[in-house]
Amino acid sequence: MKEFMLLIRNNIDHQSAWSAKQHEDFLKKCEAYIGNLKKAGKLIAAQPLAKQGRIVSGSAGAWKEAGLNPTGEIQVGYYHILANDIDEAIRLAKGNPEFEFGTTAKIEVRPVKSEEEDTGFVYPK
Repeated sequence: MKEFMLLIRNNIDHQSAWSAKQHEDFLKKCEAYIGNLKKAGKLIAAQPLAKQGRIVSGSAGAWKEAGLNPTGEIQVGYYHILANDIDEAIRLAKGNPEFEFGTTAKIEVRPVKSEEEDTGFVYPK
């Protein structure tokens, strides 16, 4: 099995018009999705991210900090999963409830590098 990150992106205000019932239904679907990944032995970790945060860029002596774009797209969470290959990881991503509850969600599916081919350096777990 290989490790993959599912990086969930959505508009920062994508839930603002939802009713309390829609929020509850969404959370229940997320709990079921997480439960199914765990049951299948596919889940390493999953967490939502707060809408507040800062972006750091630059380099020593020239650091810049900026807030997140309050009206744009942000990363709203992640799933660290196990899959046989990228096709299976994509299939698992397509089952995410973000797609059922809106039209602005995007999931970036990325393999996790466990070691550098050139140097043999193994990243810690």
